[in-house]
Amino acid sequence: MGELSIERDEVFRIKTARRPGTLAKALAVIGELGAQIGEIVTLSVGAEFNIREVTVIAPDDATVEKVHQALEELDGIEVLPGQVDKVFAQHEGGKIGVHSTATVRTLQDMREVYTPGVARVVQAIVEDESVADNLTWRGNTVAIVTNGSRVLGMGDVGPVAALPVMEGKALFYAELVDLNAVPIVLDAPDPGQVIETVVRLSPGFGGIHLEDIATPAVYEIERELIRRLDIPVLHDDQHGTAVVVMAAVLSAARQLGKETADLSFGQLGLGAAGSAIAGLASGFGFEIIRGFDPSPDGVERLLEITEQGVSVLANTDDSFADEIIDRSDVLVMTTGLPGLLPPDRCRTGQIIMALSNPVPEIAISEARRGGAAIAADGSIVNNVLAYPGLFRGALDSGAGSITMAMKRAAAFAIADATPDDQLLPDPLDRDVHRRVAKAVAEAASG
Repeated sequence: MGELSIERDEVFRIKTARRPGTLAKALAVIGELGAQIGEIVTLSVGAEFNIREVTVIAPDDATVEKVHQALEELDGIEVLPGQVDKVFAQHEGGKIGVHSTATVRTLQDMREVYTPGVARVVQAIVEDESVADNLTWRGNTVAIVTNGSRVLGMGDVGPVAALPVMEGKALFYAELVDLNAVPIVLDAPDPGQVIETVVRLSPGFGGIHLEDIATPAVYEIERELIRRLDIPVLHDDQHGTAVVVMAAVLSAARQLGKETADLSFGQLGLGAAGSAIAGLASGFGFEIIRGFDPSPDGVERLLEITEQGVSVLANTDDSFADEIIDRSDVLVMTTGLPGLLPPDRCRTGQIIMALSNPVPEIAISEARRGGAAIAADGSIVNNVLAYPGLFRGALDSGAGSITMAMKRAAAFAIADATPDDQLLPDPLDRDVHRRVAKAVAEAASG
């Protein structure tokens, strides 16, 4: 794997002379070097100088060093010891832990939570296994499973290097919907190994969240786990993405005063995310769904998962890709091809979602310049809006799977929670996730 250019958040502790414009000079230099300003925290204000912590969001390590040198050279500014790499500081010791929910202060407490009292709970589960959902953590706990074969945009980094990402997913489960989530990182490159391992560990969990597993193996893994388990199984990279994209599309249509029945939907790129997006879109009443991928496998996958009775056209011909660009009212792209769409190919009034990361098929500003009414990229579409509420609702309802109806309900709930001038709501707003969970549970029960 070649070297990657990864953003770095660095905290500089700076001492500035107390005269007007000194801090402004420092901030200006940071911007001139291509970095951005994060938080600014004032630590002390004195008669002669002030001390602040300034978070610099730099595009790479080299820029951090340039910023440090440039600040040192400014008159009236001193860079103090204590520079901190915020990302590594946040991850030190891990981001999650296991904490008890029972209080044990006396021997009587010990008898109740452990032996001999726990034997009665064991016997109750032997007689009726379903009570484990209430008498253990199972009914409130999800396993986040990966083999590290496709992590973020970094590829096959392996299970250990995938662990920080899985911890991050688990953190949001806990913070946003009060679910336990346990990262399970498997040294299992073969899909059969993943399937058999998850089947054997599944009795201790209420749901299985698949994450960062390479295609096409993940399709087999998801399909087999859904078939063999009676608990919800979801591949977030596919279905969490699809839910959030459809919520954004619904919000965009509402802003334009349009109904989905009057719009055509086009999808360029039918990989894991693209096929799931177009497949879910087929349940929203669009006039027609068009999908393109150079691989016949992508086309076949879309045709397999689309709703019955929906007009769907899918093809591998390059000319069909041009047709999708030219004729789609809603154009979603997950091609992995930066700059694929030039501004002069955009249609006036089009809704464009260019979702390839880190560089989209077209920049938002370029799409708008080309005539798009609404444009978004992958920085706006955040899966955190979907998966916590999807699993919370599924577990609350006792659902054995996550259905298309539940995903549609989640998308509508997210769109309904979106401010009028936005495409999506704040992903850290717990009320949004409560609304998603409620909608998903109702769809599961209905």
